[in-house]
Amino acid sequence: MTMPNILLGDDDEELTQLLQEYLHNHGIRCDCVHDGETVIERLKVAMHDSVPYDLLVLDIMMPKIDGLSVLRQLPAISDIPVIMLTAKGEEIDRIIGLELGADDYITKPCNPRELLARINAVIKRSRITALGAASSEHMPLPESRLHLDQNQRICQIDGVELQVTGTEFDLLLALLKQKGEVVSKAWLSQNVLQRELQPFDRSLDVHVSRLRKKLQPFHDEPIKAIRGKGYQLVL
Repeated sequence: MTMPNILLGDDDEELTQLLQEYLHNHGIRCDCVHDGETVIERLKVAMHDSVPYDLLVLDIMMPKIDGLSVLRQLPAISDIPVIMLTAKGEEIDRIIGLELGADDYITKPCNPRELLARINAVIKRSRITALGAASSEHMPLPESRLHLDQNQRICQIDGVELQVTGTEFDLLLALLKQKGEVVSKAWLSQNVLQRELQPFDRSLDVHVSRLRKKLQPFHDEPIKAIRGKGYQLVL
């Protein structure tokens, strides 16, 4: 497997240098830029690069173009997965970022070891999405209007393909495997987001909310929230 190649956008040059060195020492190539405009330029160039980026780590507060504006422009430029860097306590930025399609977030100042774990988890999911998983690993899925092709990572409902992120696909797959059962938030966080559920962490809820919006044209309440317990797929 080739060395992961990421782009880090943050205007704190001292921090980015430290993170760059840490990530390089742990087998990740990291290019650093310091404003949103340059992030967009680099991603456009990377579309034609022989060594494309596997992941974007994006600070919200940046000069020229802020991180949320970069996220809004991103679908027209690249389908690269994104981890946001947000200031401690800025929950609204995290929620908006996840709603705009970011895969994960981490608060600043961040622990480099935690950032490394988040990077590896998101890259692993995105590479499975790109390459497909070995069919021998798949168990038959329950019958449903929802069809998930685990090799091609394609999601369809009633024959209509839905555009979902890698994280959203994994969430749907986990819920479909236990269709009709209530799946706890703690289990989903651990097995899909690959981290323990933390108090006040709403990232799982936001991912589920995005999925609901995509599925609601086909069902009024495709994923039920069972208060105090978790989520239940009813399609």
